[in-house]
Amino acid sequence: MKVLVLGSGGREHALCWKLARSPLCQEVLCAPGNVGIGAVARCVPVAPDDGPAVVALAREEGVGLVVVGPEAPLVAGVADALREAGIPVFGPGRGAARLEESKAFMKDIASEAGVPTAAYASFTDPEAAKAYIRKQGGRLVVKADGLAAGKGVILCDTPDEAVAAVDLMMNDRAFGASGDTVVVEEFLEGEEVSFFVLCDGTRAIPLAGAQDHKAVGDGDTGPNTGGMGAYSPAPVLTPELQQRVMAEIIEPTLATMAARGTPYSGVLFAGLMVSADGPRLLEYNVRFGDPECQVLMMRLDSDLLPALLASAQGDLSGVDLTWSAGTALVVVMAAEGYPGTPRTGTEIRGLERAAATPGVQIFHAGTRPGPDGSIVAAGGRVLGVAAGGSTVAEARERAYEAVDRIDWPEGFCRRDIAWRALER
Repeated sequence: MKVLVLGSGGREHALCWKLARSPLCQEVLCAPGNVGIGAVARCVPVAPDDGPAVVALAREEGVGLVVVGPEAPLVAGVADALREAGIPVFGPGRGAARLEESKAFMKDIASEAGVPTAAYASFTDPEAAKAYIRKQGGRLVVKADGLAAGKGVILCDTPDEAVAAVDLMMNDRAFGASGDTVVVEEFLEGEEVSFFVLCDGTRAIPLAGAQDHKAVGDGDTGPNTGGMGAYSPAPVLTPELQQRVMAEIIEPTLATMAARGTPYSGVLFAGLMVSADGPRLLEYNVRFGDPECQVLMMRLDSDLLPALLASAQGDLSGVDLTWSAGTALVVVMAAEGYPGTPRTGTEIRGLERAAATPGVQIFHAGTRPGPDGSIVAAGGRVLGVAAGGSTVAEARERAYEAVDRIDWPEGFCRRDIAWRALER
């Protein structure tokens, strides 16, 4: 069949790369894609959040499955438009996508489902939020309720910092309308892990765990980003802990969403904090993580296409996935200035030399064609340099060897990806 992937980032490049390897796949299309995706898929200039245009493209091309990459088209209801047109789609409808669209909604669902999570309160009035903060005292987390490209979460060591975070979001409107409501949470201590499951509306099957690196600088310093690197598997997510996550977090959430009349279908990404008391839910995302998707696709031995199709058709009962025993790791190369205003338009050289490194796959996240066949930076996070290895040390060595073969003076990366796994 033909498969249409919506999106233009590193996550979508990884999905297109994996789907193109399926013997069941006739062709992969990507809307709109990027210059790297063009090597494995046919890029089509259609906006991924334009429901009527996506439906028209899928009909015109005879697409058998649409895979929605980013959250914005899901929140815009593109999956609903495709389902109404009778086109199989991998991704939740708009009602279920509220799990990521609204952090306050997600916390309310978790509370209703009895899912272990941080104590919280949500506010539309900044003065009420500040009064709550002063009453709580200590370390807190302040979150913009809406979508903020992974940047709307501020960790606060003191009440004064939390009050300043409220002002930044609600009065200065640093995240626009996403900060009209804020969620204030208790600060959880422990180790973060990303866990992914495939859902068909009533059941879920586990994919794998990964660990992301949100801070821009080595040693987890500096402001949060969309993710500067990841690796899988995550040693902290033991088989026993995974069983607890399924039983205590994932399954109650699916049951609650189904009971509300918004059954969840697609991939569900649970951001978890693991402490001595066990796993607690930090957040849900309604799509694959980026850059976690890159390492999951590198490790997945099974054919991805039948699994996504089974989810879209509402029956995962026959799906059984296998994973490589080794480690996959990705280092994100970002443009100078990120996560503020990135410097774009700079030429990236040496990509072919880097891709020739054993075990390495390079995923494009923010690139475009330049003059005379060159490739230039077109975003903040620009490349995902991924590598597989029998150990985390081997995967990391290969990834950084490839990074060092790339000639891009205006780019930078963290040099300590997977430091937690190596410490273990």
